[in-house]
Amino acid sequence: MIRSPKFTSSLMAAVLAVCGVAASSGAFAAEAVTVQLKWVPQAQFAGYYMAAAKGFYKEAGLDVTIKPGGPDIAPTQVLAGKQADIVVDWMPSAMASREAGVPLVNVAQIFDKSGLMLTCKKKSGVATPKDFKGKTLGVWYGGNEYPFLNWMNKLGLKTDSDIKVLKQGFNVDPLLQDQAACISTMIYNEYWQVVDAGVKEKDLVTFFYEKEGVSTLEDGLYVLEPNLKDPAFVARMGKFLKATLKGWDAAVKDPEGAAKAVVAADSSGSSNMKVQKRQMENVAKLISNAGTKKIGYLEPAAFERTIKVLLTGGSDPVIKKDPGKAAYSHAVWEAAQK
Repeated sequence: MIRSPKFTSSLMAAVLAVCGVAASSGAFAAEAVTVQLKWVPQAQFAGYYMAAAKGFYKEAGLDVTIKPGGPDIAPTQVLAGKQADIVVDWMPSAMASREAGVPLVNVAQIFDKSGLMLTCKKKSGVATPKDFKGKTLGVWYGGNEYPFLNWMNKLGLKTDSDIKVLKQGFNVDPLLQDQAACISTMIYNEYWQVVDAGVKEKDLVTFFYEKEGVSTLEDGLYVLEPNLKDPAFVARMGKFLKATLKGWDAAVKDPEGAAKAVVAADSSGSSNMKVQKRQMENVAKLISNAGTKKIGYLEPAAFERTIKVLLTGGSDPVIKKDPGKAAYSHAVWEAAQK
């Protein structure tokens, strides 16, 4: 069979067109990124949800999976198991994991202030930290206990005799039911759960870790150290961070919009606008660099202050050795500035 030149030309054009589309699709395929959060969907993570809702990740050429956390999910273990590219964690637990053998590296620090505090009922007799002795204090574990243990050491209180430590669940029941004089709360979350339960603010006493000089860096972004040797990984994380920081700036400026993004992302249906908007307004207080070029940048001095606190745990320090500058890197943050 003899094909006409016209038919052959048409066939060739069709083949080239198909190949061109395929090549084009491949060239613009979104890069996958999985981020593991520290807790369930709430305004504590509004920047990630806002970046997704506003299309910032898509604009950056990324296909981002945001994995919510929970009481049985340890971000560092998820990262070690290579089930995520990057995780949100607090520096105490991250550095403890690093010393235990998981090569975590901080690549961005979202919250530059601590929102952790102990909230007590006035009727318990606690007016100052000196009154903790002989009392029952609720403490979160799973890595969240480290700042508390450091604080008690600074006060000279032994956790096995001077005070009774109640392993607190992620709720405020111990305070409401008078099982503890004080419980662990975050300014943007559990504190308001106590108030919403009917306890008047004038009947509460709060102790901010930040004001007590024992605060440590909280929500930061961590990756595995070996991955930072791969330029492609650093570039991909740079794109992710740039879009994420854009999301955080938007969330701080628009708490209501941030709340909507969080509520929409919560498949459990337990989130509501009033709570999430209020939470975002308080989370914003912890991101003093929002709206500036410094957002997300880990200040070496802040890192060193946190490490100093973690090392001063008396007979039971969080970490025994200073991890040094190898425990953080500005490579991803610098890539995000491009």
